[in-house]
Amino acid sequence: MKRREFLERAASVPLLVPLIGCGGGGDGSPTDPAPGGGPGTVPTGLDLPDLPRLANSGGPGAFHSSITAARANVQFATGVNTEAWAYNGVVPGPLVELHEGDDFRVTFTNQLPQESNIHWHGLPVPPEMDGNPMDVIPPGGSFTYAFTVPPGTAGTYWFHPHAHHVSHEQFFRGLNGMIIVRSASDPVPGDIPEKHLYITDLKLDSAGAIPGNTDGDDLNGREGNHVLVNGRQEPVIRIRPGSSQRWRIVNATSARPLRLALQDHTFIVIGTDGGLLASPVAMGELFLAPAERAEVIVTANQGAGSSHLLVALPYDRQKIVSPGLSAQLTVATLTYTSESPAASSPLPASLRPIGPLESPRAIQQAAFTNTAPMGAIMFGINGKLFDPGRVDLIARVNDVEEWEVTNLAGMDHPFHLHGGQFQVISRTRGGVTVAEPFLAWRDTFNTVGGETVRFRMIQRFTGTRVFHCHIMEHESHGMMATLMVV
Repeated sequence: MKRREFLERAASVPLLVPLIGCGGGGDGSPTDPAPGGGPGTVPTGLDLPDLPRLANSGGPGAFHSSITAARANVQFATGVNTEAWAYNGVVPGPLVELHEGDDFRVTFTNQLPQESNIHWHGLPVPPEMDGNPMDVIPPGGSFTYAFTVPPGTAGTYWFHPHAHHVSHEQFFRGLNGMIIVRSASDPVPGDIPEKHLYITDLKLDSAGAIPGNTDGDDLNGREGNHVLVNGRQEPVIRIRPGSSQRWRIVNATSARPLRLALQDHTFIVIGTDGGLLASPVAMGELFLAPAERAEVIVTANQGAGSSHLLVALPYDRQKIVSPGLSAQLTVATLTYTSESPAASSPLPASLRPIGPLESPRAIQQAAFTNTAPMGAIMFGINGKLFDPGRVDLIARVNDVEEWEVTNLAGMDHPFHLHGGQFQVISRTRGGVTVAEPFLAWRDTFNTVGGETVRFRMIQRFTGTRVFHCHIMEHESHGMMATLMVV
């Protein structure tokens, strides 16, 4: 179908899958209310808060805890209590801080009116502990996730629900949180302090409630009218002149790509989804698709007392409804203190060894597709809607595989494969193939319309995995498939 015809039909027809909930909200860019506004205003300009940590009752070498998903009242706007769905009563959820080799045991209790579970996004854990959409906990039920945190997995991850058809609603109502896995030996100097930038997308209606999705939200993927960092809009990050900070950044939005830039500064990228790079890489801007993460070093090389905006630059993700460039928005402000300059220790030239995976023993092919039978848009993979009882692809444990992921569905779709990390090899667009500029471990990447991305991976556990578009609405409505590892 030609793009113009597809857009005309998409704007006027419903989804084949019934919508979950209803309500207001649109597809506009975040508003920027004045700092310290009155009742009903989401405040801006407050200091970046620390994420609350999930309590650990285990001893050395163990992480034992519990997480409950339930309704909670959260105050996003001044003087307004908003009903959200929260992990342990907080939005975003508590930070889970682990170490390689930990004996991990977390009991999840579901107090929601829907079935739910927890997916430990990016961690290479056994399939039965990975929160697949086939493994859900009913309302009132509990389940204990138990595994060993594998060596070599130090990095930045996150967790969120993965129950089919309803994961997007549970997600936009507040259920998600950050994970950090630490190693016994970190090459980043210890005098470089760490900041966590957990970026989420919030939609509030005029009464301060979280509305359900519109048809546009389900077709495009939901974008809110407030972009939050650690639950706060446009927070201030304070830094001492001359010093450096290590930022762990998570794009925990439903569908919003983040093309990040820091005014008057260069990002020194030291890590991606699966942890540190082989060596630091300087970047003027950093692109994070939904679900992608990065670690960067920011050095305060400007004058004391100055302020510099962290922004998301305009980007066109080829939306089905209301296509076009997104507006630039302010994510946070980096403010220099008036202290005397104090330099941090320099980064080492080498961070950790990363070797390329060997030649593949198998090729897997997957394509993002959409169709419009009887005037209803259907998102799928290889022309099929997700069926949890069907095996779509088969892999062999411990084999190197090369995947070719092609976007035949027009708009941008971020790809995520469960089971651990992979290495992106190349991208082909318009008949031109470009090698990936540096080797890195990833579990998510963006694809634009007509693009083919190739990557290599090894699955270390037998069992059933899923792979899908990480626009939460597309995943919920069928853009997902199964991989059986034998």
